[in-house]
Amino acid sequence: MYVLDLFELSVSGFFCRRPRHKTPFDQGRAEKGLIMSSFTAKKLDTTALLKDTDAVRTHSKQPTESSPIMGLVRRRIERTGERLWRLEDFDDLPFSAVAQSLSRLTREGAIERLSKGVYYRARPTTFGKSLPSPTTIQKLASRRKTVYPAGIAAANLLGFTTQTARRSEVSTSALSVPRKLIGSETVVYTRRPEAWGRLPETDAALLDFLRRGAKSSELSPAETIARIVALLSEKGRFERLLKVADSEPPRVRAILGAIGEQLGKESAVIQRLRASLNPFSKFDFGLLTGLPGARHWQAKDITNKKHNLGETGEN
Repeated sequence: MYVLDLFELSVSGFFCRRPRHKTPFDQGRAEKGLIMSSFTAKKLDTTALLKDTDAVRTHSKQPTESSPIMGLVRRRIERTGERLWRLEDFDDLPFSAVAQSLSRLTREGAIERLSKGVYYRARPTTFGKSLPSPTTIQKLASRRKTVYPAGIAAANLLGFTTQTARRSEVSTSALSVPRKLIGSETVVYTRRPEAWGRLPETDAALLDFLRRGAKSSELSPAETIARIVALLSEKGRFERLLKVADSEPPRVRAILGAIGEQLGKESAVIQRLRASLNPFSKFDFGLLTGLPGARHWQAKDITNKKHNLGETGEN
């Protein structure tokens, strides 16, 4: 029986086995011609190719100009000129190859990456490269994330004002929205209820308007109330808002209850809204304090407050 000694030949890169010494038993077998010498070798440097930077680069699957996918992506982008591009615009091509192609075009400066999966192809102008249209970007943002008009923008959409805010305002159910998609100056109100995602844009804007007590309206209190009642009278709207009412602040539920009562909605619906309110709380209805049932729905009495302020000469 051999006692083996293992050693490495660093120069050749082979692993070898050889007998370290022979026992008397082996000597006897050798005299009878029973011992056969053997040599086995094993290649040790099979990973050398992977350690070679040039080899890794050679074996990588980065798209080249001769790649059919790279060529198709480049031609489509160059043919259409200025526009926004998304990965979904190439859904007829392999996803990973398109992503690599867009990444390479970004490094080359042919397109600009605005956010994950969104790219912009600029056009040359007298003052340099063109910038993406804010309106188009916000529409794209609203498709990628749930984004709704808020503040003055919501009031404008609903017909309560003709103003346009100096800084855009949006609300979203997400924790954040990429700034390149909505603009660095845009005011973002985050963490709106996920239930808003099931609503049309106008309904979400209406809830934002109610959250603010209709204070962004340019109309008189009476005109504001008439308009809000008309909007909630439209077929199916009150019922849609009722479905998401549980995720709204108590003030919104109280306002919906007061308007629902005025519209003659079913008593079970009205009672459900009333039961969701703390009976000891008072709510600021803002411009909607003049609703016929406002006090019955725990609206704060702002008439006395205004009267007191007038007496003390405060503004």
